[in-house]
Amino acid sequence: MARAAMNFAASLADAQPVAFWLDDPGKPAALPALTTDERCDLLVVGGGYSGLWTALLAKERDPARDVVLIEGRETGWAASGRNGGFCAASLTHGLGNGIARWPDEIDRLERLGAQNLDAIEEAVETYAIDCDFERTGSIDVATEPHQLAELDEMHEQARRFGFDGLELLDRDALRAEVDSPTFLGGLWDRRGTAMLHPARLAWGLKRACLDLGVRIYENTRGLELAPAGSGMAVRTPWGRVFARRVALGTNVFPSLVRRVRPYTVPVYDYALTTEPLSPAQLAAIGWRGRQGLGDAANQFHYFRLTADHRILWGGYDAVYPFGGRVSAEMDHRPETYLKLAGHFFRCFPQLEGLRFSHAWGGAIDTCSRFSAFFGTAHGGRVSYAAGYTGLGVGATRFGAEVMLDLLAGRSTERTSLEMVRTKPLPFPPEPVAWAGIELTKWSLARADARGGRRNAWLRTMDRLGLGFDS
Repeated sequence: MARAAMNFAASLADAQPVAFWLDDPGKPAALPALTTDERCDLLVVGGGYSGLWTALLAKERDPARDVVLIEGRETGWAASGRNGGFCAASLTHGLGNGIARWPDEIDRLERLGAQNLDAIEEAVETYAIDCDFERTGSIDVATEPHQLAELDEMHEQARRFGFDGLELLDRDALRAEVDSPTFLGGLWDRRGTAMLHPARLAWGLKRACLDLGVRIYENTRGLELAPAGSGMAVRTPWGRVFARRVALGTNVFPSLVRRVRPYTVPVYDYALTTEPLSPAQLAAIGWRGRQGLGDAANQFHYFRLTADHRILWGGYDAVYPFGGRVSAEMDHRPETYLKLAGHFFRCFPQLEGLRFSHAWGGAIDTCSRFSAFFGTAHGGRVSYAAGYTGLGVGATRFGAEVMLDLLAGRSTERTSLEMVRTKPLPFPPEPVAWAGIELTKWSLARADARGGRRNAWLRTMDRLGLGFDS
């Protein structure tokens, strides 16, 4: 065991402590910070996907609308530039979660999610965003016998609700797609996920916004939100923005609407990328379909191929910092990198000797129902969306549409959804939040080790509609 750990450590010796996607020569230069007062029709706070889609769609809806976007660091530097690049159609963190929470609306939610993914693909083409967009689909992989039964149940549940786009794969069929001795079977959603370069998507959206006339100020953190006449004002380090309406896309960072803060907690997720695989190494694993993969455990891994034939391998550990503090020191966790490396070579022993090029982490905004929630404040002059829980690459565009609908006071199919009209249960204050999350993590790991059997704590959480996920 010690010798194996030494080999795993050696595979990490050259790994750069930076997100692979952000280590890109195409990264655009930072825009100047706001150093004076600004006035606009719409202020968007946050330069990740949430804010960028909101600004872009606002200009598409009304090209004459004056839009300003402020970002505390640089566009796409946080979760939008650090994720795995899985752009899923699901708005509900998977079909199972959607059926469990909104069975009467699941048809609409799935249709709106599919339309949203189509619209993202169309925007990538319309604005010539070079982000390696591939509509490959994704496969949920069983690596333990009890997970086969869970995938079979998920497939049957989808069919009962009229969704026939999922295909069960037995061991041989799955290993013909991607070869690992740990794979026992899978469930393939052929159209419901696209793979992409997440940072380039953010940078492409930034360029599209600028081309449409959005004024973007980077390294400009929103510090305080307050009414100002018939509109709102947001104070920044060196100025203020006066706006008729404000959309908050700050997600994992503390909301400028304080009552929203208890609904999310930051969960740190970690990932590795390998060096590019040789043709022989690629042939050893197959993966000609380039699908995104994720195993079906509670503590799960997600993995995919990059455009230059690296494997991104992430997940498993979900780390909640006591007090919910977001800090740069949490962006790296060597003990998790070592654990992930060991899991990688267990999955792909035929790639022994491969080395990792990048290792990084980042915070995910997690809520107790796993999918986004929405709302307004200050008499409808402010809207917000948060709580995407790791599925924000695609769902943030839908969230942007919702925020704009709410600000306009429009009743739409989106705003009529129970998902939009209701909120998850908030997390309790410390130390109860930390204790509850740690107990849930321990219980989930125990369930993985005990054939999927959920203990009394998890069954209680299920009944209350509460959860914790990365």
